[in-house]
Amino acid sequence: MALFDFLSGEFIDVIEWTDDTRDTMVWRFERRGNAIKYGAKLTVREGQAAVFVHEGQIADVFGPGLYILETNNMPILTSLQHWDHGFKSPFKSEVYFVNTTRFNDLKWGTRNPIIARDPEFGPVRIRAFGTYAMRVTEPAKFMAEIVGTDGEFTSDEITFQLRNIIVQEFSRMIASSGIPVLDMAANTDQLGKMVAKAIAPTIANYGLSIPEFYIENISLPDEVEAILDKRTSMGIVGDLERFGQYAQAEAMLNASNNPGGAGAGMGAGLGAAIGMGMAAQRGPWGPTAVQAPAQTGALPPPLPGTRGETVWHIAIDGQADGPYGRGHLGRLARDGSFTRDTLVWTPGQDGWKPADEVAELAQLFTIAPPPPPVPLPGPKDA
Repeated sequence: MALFDFLSGEFIDVIEWTDDTRDTMVWRFERRGNAIKYGAKLTVREGQAAVFVHEGQIADVFGPGLYILETNNMPILTSLQHWDHGFKSPFKSEVYFVNTTRFNDLKWGTRNPIIARDPEFGPVRIRAFGTYAMRVTEPAKFMAEIVGTDGEFTSDEITFQLRNIIVQEFSRMIASSGIPVLDMAANTDQLGKMVAKAIAPTIANYGLSIPEFYIENISLPDEVEAILDKRTSMGIVGDLERFGQYAQAEAMLNASNNPGGAGAGMGAGLGAAIGMGMAAQRGPWGPTAVQAPAQTGALPPPLPGTRGETVWHIAIDGQADGPYGRGHLGRLARDGSFTRDTLVWTPGQDGWKPADEVAELAQLFTIAPPPPPVPLPGPKDA
């Protein structure tokens, strides 16, 4: 019994492969030097192919199914060994199982930028990346061209070569397509099909096919994208004058939220700018009667001799002038260059107002000197 078990152990009567990996493309059936029994059962599952290699030559290829290994279903191996006349003895051959399912989500990308001529920007450098799917369509050719005698061949061993082929064809396709960079995002599907078609003949020589190919992104260098973003921002802004006014007000508002004297001064300046804008829009003096003074920082310090005294800016011919103390404004009132209708503003005041509406300044126009005395008639007038 022990001798029978030993002899039966010398022959292989069941050949199969249960794949529990996600990246194995080819696996060699472990024969351990034993011969395959005539009439052995070969099980090839869906998504597999079995390739028999006899004395270094690729013989028969079996697709999915259950086979009884006999001379009638091994025609090439039978012709190689001249088994035409009732061969029934064990034989020695290597059996390779090939995974014919799709290998998905394989990555490709350009390691170095591709130089292309853009019709709008001129010479540009482009980077791209994406994914693709791969599958074995001709197991015998794949074994002969790629695998050889590798007992366990994984997808990582072929993806590097495929990536080089893809990048080469993608570079050639991009350079000759004439599609503007700004329009490439809308044409990635078309470009992907063109690249897949271009690499198909080379890939077929390996016994492979690319059933799916995707371009996920086409990008420019970071510095070029930064300039492009600025150009886009200019297009969105439109009226640069209005945007400058908005940016100025925004900067003053941010500064007013900061602690310290500068922030407080900027907050007062912001109130002045807003008040001037409102007065210019709704005041009786017209929308362009007053122009706000340029705000480039905190308000200027008080003039010498005016510390502790309220000072005002006044509007003269649509321009802000000052600041002036109350005494100086009184002299301007006497010579007629400062009137009740003159617009004035002081830090903390809600916009520009006519001088007559500011109690402290209205007194300059109500306190008038008494009329000069009437001269008495002289002797000559009598």
